[in-house]
Amino acid sequence: MSAIQSFRQWMATSTVAHMAFAFVVMGGWALFANRAHALPEMLRAGLVQGAISCVLTFPLKKFLEWFSPKLEGSAAFVLPPMVTASSILAILSGAHTLAGTPEIVATIAVPFAVSTSYAILYNLRLCRERRA
Repeated sequence: MSAIQSFRQWMATSTVAHMAFAFVVMGGWALFANRAHALPEMLRAGLVQGAISCVLTFPLKKFLEWFSPKLEGSAAFVLPPMVTASSILAILSGAHTLAGTPEIVATIAVPFAVSTSYAILYNLRLCRERRA
């Protein structure tokens, strides 16, 4: 296996890599969303969003793996992503409000959409695997 293949494999499976990626990408989005404001406000929004995305990546996945198998039928498809989406929305809104992020809606739109899409798709996978 080449060094590039080894690095790719590590990136695909490493929790640390996923957390770092979440920090950089979602923190970068927050910087962009707040680009019309002063540098300190932009940086604060980027650091807050990056930290939240980094820290919530692991528990989001683990919660879905724990909660989904406890449910049956349509509840197993709907409730786990609904719980994670509402929790993430509350955490993002609260943290950015406390941090004084100027463009809260624009800042949280992409991270919320990405995390909710991930929760829906990963939960669907979990449900399908249980059925098989």
